[in-house]
Amino acid sequence: MPDTATLSTKFQISIPKAVRTARPWKAGQEFAFIPKGAGVLLVPVPELADLAGIAKGAKARNYRDRKDLRPPKRLNSTATSSGR
Repeated sequence: MPDTATLSTKFQISIPKAVRTARPWKAGQEFAFIPKGAGVLLVPVPELADLAGIAKGAKARNYRDRKDLRPPKRLNSTATSSGR
C-alpha cells in the first residue's frame, strides 16, 4: 500500500518519511501542484542554476507539438530604410 497523508484543518500535508528520505528534497523547497484528473501531481520547482544548458542543441524551428492559432509575424526582408 502506498504511503498516505491526511490534510490538516490548515490545508497542510506532511510528506511521509519514506517519501522524504527517498528524494533529495529540502525544507523550504518550492513545489508546483499540477491538476491531473481527480488528483494532483506534486513536482519540485527546479532552481534556475539547475536549468542551465537544458536546451543545448535544441532547434529553434519546428519544435511545437501543435499548430499555433495565428501564424507568426514575419519581418519584411525587402523593406528599405528611409535614409534619415
